Amino acid sequence: MARTIGTQPVSESRELIINSTLKNTYILLALTLAFSAAMAGLSMMMNWPPMGIIMFFGGFFGLSFLTTKFQDSSWGILCVFALTGFLGAYMGPMINYYISSLGNGSQIVMTAMGGTAIIFTALSAYVVVTRKDFSFMAGMLMTGILVAFLAGLASIFFNMPALSLAVSAMFMMLSSGLIMYKTSEIIHGGETNYISATVTLFVSIFNIFSSLLHILGIFGDE
Repeated sequence: MARTIGTQPVSESRELIINSTLKNTYILLALTLAFSAAMAGLSMMMNWPPMGIIMFFGGFFGLSFLTTKFQDSSWGILCVFALTGFLGAYMGPMINYYISSLGNGSQIVMTAMGGTAIIFTALSAYVVVTRKDFSFMAGMLMTGILVAFLAGLASIFFNMPALSLAVSAMFMMLSSGLIMYKTSEIIHGGETNYISATVTLFVSIFNIFSSLLHILGIFGDE
């Protein structure tokens, strides 16, 4: 009995940390999504040119490194907004391209946004409600993302549209798995840093949206 009583505060404390991490993650995620959308809107309104691949990877990996470095301090929050704002600015010219180049471009963009929202909400709700442990997916996801990344580079440099389409499908599935994995980590206490969790979930949402946009743009053009 003494042991049970003695471990009770530890269990309650752990549950408080989990709930706090989950709450703070979703709040920060909502704020960064709004900020990213604002930056996308600004880049569309200003008609910024598309970002080059070197500039994109330099900005993405550089800001990701800074976010990881400062994830345990208040500077990490600033880095998260810088990273997500950068991705929003990158997405703006792409959205402009679909809207201006395709007859039903606006519909394709809205469908991609709606599909992304449904996928994220459904997967997150499933993990939170069932509380299933998806930690077994870690190795498979990391390997899959590396393979998809290298295949994506190959499709760009060798101009292979079919491979590019396959890469988009791969990233959509892998990012969906990453949402389930990271949400599972949070609710089981494996992830206690809401800044790190927010970045993972945001990048997953970004990948799903851009992948859906690419797939729908190919098959949905009138």
